[in-house]
Amino acid sequence: MKTSDADIDALGKSDTVAVALPCTPFGLAECDYTPANKIIEAGGMLALATDCNPGTSWNESMQFAIALACRYLKLTPAQAIAAATINAAHAIRRSDLIGSVEVGKQADLLILSVPDFRQVGYRYGTNLVKQVIKRGRAYSVDVGYYRTA
Repeated sequence: MKTSDADIDALGKSDTVAVALPCTPFGLAECDYTPANKIIEAGGMLALATDCNPGTSWNESMQFAIALACRYLKLTPAQAIAAATINAAHAIRRSDLIGSVEVGKQADLLILSVPDFRQVGYRYGTNLVKQVIKRGRAYSVDVGYYRTA
């Protein structure tokens, strides 16, 4: 959460992906959040994750992490969604297979109950996921992820 200007400069000059965990300071009631825009302005790549664990951030919702990133990291919804998808795939060195909708990539998609993607950054506390598509196979959220619709 606390990153010096020297470290931000080094991130911008490297191929390291900085991973922001906005649920952690929220869960710990701290005020400092990742200086996301400084990292981006320095040319660094920023990914987003929940840091789901019982010690600092028992939050399983990427939707909530995206909303926090928009509020406290001052990312736009588009930036937060990119950080949670393609940039996160870069962080685990799998961007050639996952993280974006492209020919030849694994078909992993969420169908959300929103009329506009920008709402994802501002709505939290409600599960907006209508359907999950994993490796091209559709699953209904109503009957559970592991049973087909």
